[in-house]
Amino acid sequence: MRIFERIVFVALAWSAAVVAGPALAFDGSPVGGSDAAPSVIPAMPGASAPVARKPAAKADSSLTALQYAAEGGHPIAQWKLGRMYADGNGVAQDDLRAFEYFSRIANAHAEDSPSAPQAAIVANAFVALGRYYLDGIPNSKIKVDAERAREMFSYAASYFGNADAQYDLARLYLKGIGTPRDAKYGVRWLGLAAQKGQHQAQALLGQMLFNGEALPRQMARGLMWLTLARDNAGPEDTWIRDSYAKAIAKASEDDRAMALQMLEHWVQGKRD
Repeated sequence: MRIFERIVFVALAWSAAVVAGPALAFDGSPVGGSDAAPSVIPAMPGASAPVARKPAAKADSSLTALQYAAEGGHPIAQWKLGRMYADGNGVAQDDLRAFEYFSRIANAHAEDSPSAPQAAIVANAFVALGRYYLDGIPNSKIKVDAERAREMFSYAASYFGNADAQYDLARLYLKGIGTPRDAKYGVRWLGLAAQKGQHQAQALLGQMLFNGEALPRQMARGLMWLTLARDNAGPEDTWIRDSYAKAIAKASEDDRAMALQMLEHWVQGKRD
C-alpha cells in the first residue's frame, strides 16, 4: 500500500475509533479510555533541495556545528535549524528550508516510541508541518492543504499525545476545516489539550463552557479554565486576556467563588 494511502486509511480508522470512543465530562476531560494510533511515515511532497553538506566558510561556528549534526541525522539539530529558518533567527528567514528540516524529522522518526527522548521534537515537527500545510508556503510547491494539515495534527495528537497538536486538531473540527465540522470531536481534543495545560485550549474551552457553545453552559467551570489560560498566556495572547475580562465582568459572585474552588482543586490535583 502506498504511503499516502496508508495515512489516509489510518486517519479514517482513527476517526471511526473516536466515534466509538469514551464520552467526555463537561470540563472536556476524557471519561476512561486512552489514545493510540498506528505508526505511519507520511510522505512530505514538495520539500526543498537538501541542505549542502559543506556549510559556507563564513558561517557562524555554532551554525556550522548544527548543520553538520543535522546532516548526520540528529533530530535536535534538525529541529533547531528548522526553527531558526522559520523564525529568521540568526539566518535569513526561509520557510521552505524550515519545512525541509521538519520533514526530515517526521520521515525518519514517525515510528519512534512516544516515550523516546526525542518524541517531543518529533511531535512538534508534525505540528510545524501541519501549520505549513494550513497556510501554504508562497512561491513553492507547498500549497494550502487543510486535509493534509489535519493528518499531521491527528498523528501528533493521537500517537504522540502532543497538546499543541490536539489544540490545532480541535480547531479544525470545530470550524470544519479540512474535515466536516464536528463539535463532538473538537471538544474531545480540546479537553485533552486543556487537561495537559495547553493555555490556548484552556481559553477556548473556557469560552465555550462560559457561553454554552457546543457544551452545556457552566459559567463557573468556564471561568476556571479562562483563569488558568490567562495566568499562562504570553504577551501575544491578547484574545485570552480579553476573553477572561469579559467573563469575569459577567460572572456572578457565586460563579466566581465556585471557580476559585475549582482552581484550588486543580492546583492540588497537579501537586498530587
